[in-house]
Amino acid sequence: MLAYERTPPQGVAHTVLMKGTVRGQETCLALCPYPKRESGTCPDREGFPVRPRRGQDPKDESEHFAADALRRMNEVLARIQELEEALDDPSDVWARLRAAWRRAEHEEDPRMAEIVKHSRELKPVLTELLKRIRRVLRRHRELTPLDRVQEMDRASMVWLSRQPGRSVAERAGPAQRILATVRKENFDTLENRVLHAYVRLAADAAREWMREHPRAKESARYAQVETFRKTCRAIASLLGELRVSVAEPGSTPNYVLMQDRGYRRIREGWERLLRRDKAIDDLWAWQAQTWTDFAVLAITLAIDELEEAQLVAQSPIDWRSEAVTGRWFQQDRPIAVFWLRKTGRIVEVQARPETPGPLLTAARAHVALRITDPTRSEVPHRVAVWTPHAMTRLDLDPAVQEAAALVDQLQPLAMTEVLRHGLILTPAHGIPETAQAAGKRSRVHGIALGASGESLAVGLDAVRQFVRGEFYGGPA
Repeated sequence: MLAYERTPPQGVAHTVLMKGTVRGQETCLALCPYPKRESGTCPDREGFPVRPRRGQDPKDESEHFAADALRRMNEVLARIQELEEALDDPSDVWARLRAAWRRAEHEEDPRMAEIVKHSRELKPVLTELLKRIRRVLRRHRELTPLDRVQEMDRASMVWLSRQPGRSVAERAGPAQRILATVRKENFDTLENRVLHAYVRLAADAAREWMREHPRAKESARYAQVETFRKTCRAIASLLGELRVSVAEPGSTPNYVLMQDRGYRRIREGWERLLRRDKAIDDLWAWQAQTWTDFAVLAITLAIDELEEAQLVAQSPIDWRSEAVTGRWFQQDRPIAVFWLRKTGRIVEVQARPETPGPLLTAARAHVALRITDPTRSEVPHRVAVWTPHAMTRLDLDPAVQEAAALVDQLQPLAMTEVLRHGLILTPAHGIPETAQAAGKRSRVHGIALGASGESLAVGLDAVRQFVRGEFYGGPA
């Protein structure tokens, strides 16, 4: 994440997080993607892990590191994608999302994923197709005994006319064979090539999912995926024996792939897996964006759990079929507005605000809470929220100390709003942690949390404590 005067220079891959003005100087906060290789330019970056390719097990330390990073990314994606199902009932979005996240706190109940849906929906389709794998009769020319000749084409007749002899029997020679057209079964059709490509891709996806959930071996979902993987491997082996090749991505579907119900569903499943594999590259590069959305949802859930909190306004959330620069949904600002009935305050959850103000702009915080009391003439109070994402674990203690010192330095800019508290939400990398630092006039909390299991449970509890401490005082 880099800050530029006015706009980033041309040639720099980026997405704008926030624009604002500090003391008359226009400032742009931009996020640059992670490089897809170990290093990148514009800006220069080095030492990044390379995203693991599907179907390859990690072999050395660097590949294990990359596999762990991919697993954590998939866990965050799963929490974000659970918002899509929660949006089925717009009147109860946050309660439905909270229930899904609570299930994710138990690692023995593994996350929903595309391959889990396939194991449930497409396994019966594969079983049914296995009983009726399509085949075609294709014509070949070969030397055939006279008593078995059924068909001859022009080339066969030309061949026969060139053989010595006056009759067909003489031309057949001692072996009594002539070149004739015969029909043989052939399984190498486009629909079977697509089936072969699908089962191979699905088996790799299932293996990746199982590797990411070793603690869920006793769950029904794990057993379902494992059975599906074995089925896919068995069908792939059978198709290999039948000499069926593998379809290339982008193949134009034929009549069978469009009209046969079983083959059509397999083609659609193959295309979904292909799109997911292609999208992973983009999501890998923009993990920091996805993490910010995860942090925003965590804060919103924590506020929604307050007994006196009443959701009075919610931004329309536009869910995308594919992520754009790591973001699965687009919403207006703020994403949610709560009314605290007893304390009489209004709380807005702001993410990437359009008018951040000089304090948030200078603090480089593109997430914030805006707290106002409509019964008083006090200026609004803001809580800056930083969501740093990194491939390695962030040291929280110095981070909160630096943030507290920064908030102290920004106090002279406090003209139309107040900023004295802050929150850092960062990936736990398997070790949840909290930290706190107090400046002369500020207090900043740091929380390292994960997106599943104990790291999620402990991290969300820390976010709840911070929210309660912010609104009601006392230890957070």
